[in-house]
Amino acid sequence: MADGLPAPVGSGGTAGALRARLAVLAATFAETPLVRIEDDAVDLHAKLEYCNPNGSSKDRSAFWILKGAVERGEITAETTVVESSSGNFAISMAAFCRTLGIRFVPVIDPNCNQLTEAYLGIMCDRVEKVTERDPSGGYLTTRLDRVKQLQTEYRHVYWPNQYANEDALLAHYRTTGGELCAALPKLDYVFLGVSTGGTIAGVSRRVKEEHPAATVVAVDAAGSAIFGQPPQARLLPGLGSSLVPPLCDRALIDDVVIVPEPAAVQGCLELVRRHGLYTGGSTGSVYAAIRHYFGRRPAGGARPTVAFLCADRGTAYAETVYDADWVARSFADRPVPDGWPGAALPSAL
Repeated sequence: MADGLPAPVGSGGTAGALRARLAVLAATFAETPLVRIEDDAVDLHAKLEYCNPNGSSKDRSAFWILKGAVERGEITAETTVVESSSGNFAISMAAFCRTLGIRFVPVIDPNCNQLTEAYLGIMCDRVEKVTERDPSGGYLTTRLDRVKQLQTEYRHVYWPNQYANEDALLAHYRTTGGELCAALPKLDYVFLGVSTGGTIAGVSRRVKEEHPAATVVAVDAAGSAIFGQPPQARLLPGLGSSLVPPLCDRALIDDVVIVPEPAAVQGCLELVRRHGLYTGGSTGSVYAAIRHYFGRRPAGGARPTVAFLCADRGTAYAETVYDADWVARSFADRPVPDGWPGAALPSAL
């Protein structure tokens, strides 16, 4: 087609054609691996969500949101999807919308890494990048304001609103949470990063149904407003928010760990050096939270079974988290705080 979108399947642009393309997308999903990794204090299991079709846990919520919208008639062949994203959700939406043959306009900010921005530039005919910080020092409300403006520019527009969309919760309840519970007959703790709220809402509800005594620990970034901290500028995308997402109200949370960004970097480096898991910043935060949480607890008794998600790969963070010069520049005056595991940040990988 002249606009670069794929030709419609079946009788041009009908709901049946979109459903046929959804079936193609559904076939790309498989159960993600759950691997046991070595730990001194707990029986630790990592669910490798970076094995999803486009490399992150956001594939699940993006697909289920699109699926629900198509089935309800909210998305047609004429629809333009517009959404704010710090990275992975935009990647998932860009790929899936391209397969469906509909347009997607992502709204990003300067914290979006170069690799992701380049990918979106290839997959999307239009990418909106805001550069003005909001009153919190971040970009979220600025991005959301731009989404509202864009909704007036298109005749047929759909805003997924990943921060409040129940289909995101349902995706992780049925798939991520369902797979995790089926694989672990015993589960004492699950640590889940919090950003838009869909993952922790869905997984926590499934875990509490099948393992009522399990402890759900939410992991947030220092400077995020989700759990009552004053919002501050943050460097690492993928974790935290300057607003409280409505989906977080649906999550069943027993405890919270707030992770300083230098500790998140240390978590990433420890995961790749000690376990060979090359993960993104949010996963490093969750791993650091686990090490911190159990490092403060007295030894003895039965070893608890603990699970966490590896939300994405570290590839997109090669020029930040895994770049010694960037780390040195960014955290020169913010070393890993006392009480957090790991030595001083290494000068090189």
